Amino acid sequence: MTRPGLPPSWDFETDVAVVGCGYAGGVAAIAAHDAGARVMVLEKMPDSGGISICSAGGVRVTRDVEQAFQYLERTNGGTTPGAVLRALAQGMSEAGDFVRELARVNGADVSERESPGNYPFPGHRCFGFVYVDRVPGFDPARDYPHVRGSAAGAMLFKVVEDNLRQRAIDIRLNCRARRLIADATGAVRGLVVFVNGHEQTIRARRGVVLACGGFEAAPALQMQYWQAQPVLSAAVGGNTGDGIRMAQDLGAELWHMWHYHGSYGFRHPNPAYPYGIRTKRLPDWVPGDRLREDVVMTWIAVDQQGRRFMNEYEPYLQDTGARSFERYAPETQRFPRIPAWLITDDAGRRRYPLGRPTYNDRTADFDWSQDNLREVELGILKRADTLEQLAGAMGLEARTLTRTIEQWNRSCAAGSDGDFDRPPSSMVPNVTPPFFCAEIWPVVSNTQGGPRHDELQRVLDVYGDPIRRLYAAGELGSVFGHLYLSGGNLAECFIGGRTAGRQAASEADSD
Repeated sequence: MTRPGLPPSWDFETDVAVVGCGYAGGVAAIAAHDAGARVMVLEKMPDSGGISICSAGGVRVTRDVEQAFQYLERTNGGTTPGAVLRALAQGMSEAGDFVRELARVNGADVSERESPGNYPFPGHRCFGFVYVDRVPGFDPARDYPHVRGSAAGAMLFKVVEDNLRQRAIDIRLNCRARRLIADATGAVRGLVVFVNGHEQTIRARRGVVLACGGFEAAPALQMQYWQAQPVLSAAVGGNTGDGIRMAQDLGAELWHMWHYHGSYGFRHPNPAYPYGIRTKRLPDWVPGDRLREDVVMTWIAVDQQGRRFMNEYEPYLQDTGARSFERYAPETQRFPRIPAWLITDDAGRRRYPLGRPTYNDRTADFDWSQDNLREVELGILKRADTLEQLAGAMGLEARTLTRTIEQWNRSCAAGSDGDFDRPPSSMVPNVTPPFFCAEIWPVVSNTQGGPRHDELQRVLDVYGDPIRRLYAAGELGSVFGHLYLSGGNLAECFIGGRTAGRQAASEADSD
């Protein structure tokens, strides 16, 4: 396909065009505006916030740049250049002050808390989180009724949104960026967008920042990079890989495409409900550190033969929980763990809600019940009075399933999981009828792959050269390519978004 040349005229013009209005796009627009550029933000969906607004809301910070760098090097397993990781580590030392600066717009309360990295690698003790704890007059449930997530994530986005409004930055909703427009030298000059089905062109005199997220809602793209199929999306329908395709069109190299931040969860029986529902979020834990005694996981997971196959409570379940589901069995030509089964008893059913929906979507409307009984009525959970009946409801051999649960109960009594090393304090037996089961599937919270960028957030081509006037920020081409640091994507949004906005604004006017 021949790439279109420059149009004879443009429908709209700006200095910097930012694609996407989550944390990264919002911060990039703020930074570009404050650097003296005229900015236009193009948001595909009818509401701003993207996947960001559904997040836990903690921005990673550090008190020691060198230790943070050492930790990031280890978690990325050699997949990301040192200069890029050093820029992120340096930014983490400044991110707290930046969030506090933004919070002045509406008098939001900001706190900082120590919190180690997820694994006991060198430097893991140097980290913390910055949170927005309160925004005067703001109620997430009232002001963002289409969002299910954490209050902290919504409040953090409210701070970003109010800064955009204070600056009167031009935000265009329902505006999908379709492709980039480059000149004969390969420099980006603008974009083609679709608004209400009509094609328009937008000239960006200084540059374009792609901050339009990953490919959580792009099954066809996932099939090319991930083994496990299918993987359910946890939160947004708009992240379909648009930024990846636009950057590829100009020769961008991709990285980290295999790595997604994912756990496991339930599928709603209504096909019209578009998202996977992750299991209850329990606190992360660091190997070698003592786990809180009050943190109990009430379930186990078994495969399609009725056998356990994983530590259901890994140290950072939200990042690695989906990986155990990926095995493909050549002898049966199927994925024997997709779906798998979650099993609990009546004591577990009563303890807490087993699922936690998240979404930023006007068309979705689902809240998990406190006692899980609504989900039994919906058919998400199946009830059985005996283990034999439970096996029948799952279509499994009763003897195998009974042995699995008996072995689990013996492990709980012994205080040790000799099969998969689950933390002893999290273990509870399944002994109180009735018993409950539910199909569980791998769930992607967000992707890490996309166009490769350098420490200035410049998108790089396959030869390592910057594509002129093109920048990327946020989860689109995240630096994380092996293990994720909780809150790391949020740090990238604020650090990389700020850098990308400033750099794009510093480009010479294309005139």
